[in-house]
Amino acid sequence: MHTRFAPVRDHFHDLLASGRETGAALTIWYDGQPVVDLVGGSRGGHRPGAAPWLPDTLVNVYSVGKPVAALCLLLLVDRGTVDLDSPMDRYWPEFRTPATVRQVLSHTAGLPAFPVPRPATAIADWALLTGDLAAADPEWSPGSVAGEHAWTYGHLVGELVRRVDGRSVGRFLAEEIADPWQLDLGFGLAEADQLRCADLRYGDPQWPARKLGEPLSLRARALGNPAGGLDLAVLNSPLWRGAEMPAVNLHATAPSLARLYAGLLAGGVLDGVRLVSPALIAETTRVQYDGPDLVLDRPVQWTLGMQREPDGSWGMGGIGGSSAWADPERGYTFAYATAHLAEHDRVDELVEALHSVL
Repeated sequence: MHTRFAPVRDHFHDLLASGRETGAALTIWYDGQPVVDLVGGSRGGHRPGAAPWLPDTLVNVYSVGKPVAALCLLLLVDRGTVDLDSPMDRYWPEFRTPATVRQVLSHTAGLPAFPVPRPATAIADWALLTGDLAAADPEWSPGSVAGEHAWTYGHLVGELVRRVDGRSVGRFLAEEIADPWQLDLGFGLAEADQLRCADLRYGDPQWPARKLGEPLSLRARALGNPAGGLDLAVLNSPLWRGAEMPAVNLHATAPSLARLYAGLLAGGVLDGVRLVSPALIAETTRVQYDGPDLVLDRPVQWTLGMQREPDGSWGMGGIGGSSAWADPERGYTFAYATAHLAEHDRVDELVEALHSVL
């Protein structure tokens, strides 16, 4: 690692030494090159004899996977097989909500929660959950307002990929993105890859209740159904790791997330392999919605699958503290992947250290 970035490394080690972090990885690319690549802690938290976090340790990064799911669909847009402004039912005839593909990608379609309460076992039943969404009535007029489609986003986007291409979104990701760009990430892990996963753990026992918010609120409905998405017994099980819940169960390494954003920042090309056109990247990262988000309960700028920040950076954080994005102005990509479910203050501090040396 270049000595210039020593303050970032030092703060990463401080987080581990203080116990605010128990297992994580951090990768930063600057000016088209990896400059920080750190791992620390264990895959099993404070358990005695827990295996150390390795460079190839996979971890569930929650909503950090949303832009990855979106990119699968956007590849089909780039190839001309999906039109952003066509209604969803053009590709998915049973779909009742009068939303366009663009509205689904930008969280304004009005389907932020699965409409039928389902148990944790439903996580593995793609047809059941997509059928629920197809038959649902929207919670608002599509396009009028945004609400993060917290658990539903991956099924809306992923079913569109399946209808148009024939492959599941997990297989599409593996064959069309992860393989060409050499990314170690996926939806629906095979057994061998599940063995490389870090176990998620609560930074504080109140974390799940805090994330859900008020019972019966839109946020609680969006994050609490199907059951189990905040429950460690489910999250660390083969059921969760082997299923495709693309809005929230991407399993990834930090180096792969930083590589992905490096390719997007370079206009869709990485190591000489072009995945998408510069024109599509420009459209993908443009603000599509700027206003209140009814699920996040704050103002948000949504692009096609990502959040855009006032400084011009674009990407996505996940509940629990993982985060990945590109900062075109400063010329870097950043990926933090953690198993220690807490707040985003860790990332904020690491970014402060990074900005201080740029």
